[in-house]
Amino acid sequence: MAKKTTWNDLSEAQRTAVKVLAAAELALKIVMLIDIRRRPASQIRGPKAAWRAAAAVNLIGPLSYFAFGRRRA
Repeated sequence: MAKKTTWNDLSEAQRTAVKVLAAAELALKIVMLIDIRRRPASQIRGPKAAWRAAAAVNLIGPLSYFAFGRRRA
């Protein structure tokens, strides 16, 4: 069985990359949740609660919302 990689096993560049990607994901989720809150339900495909729950699915949820969840004017 392979040894699990711990935070201390990562190089400084790898740690920085993880931090940057985590910050980007968090920012995307925050923007998504703000957009859902401000946008009327008639401009969102599906229930708002379902899209809020989709935010929990790492990067896929927010990207799906911006690609498919919002109605274009």
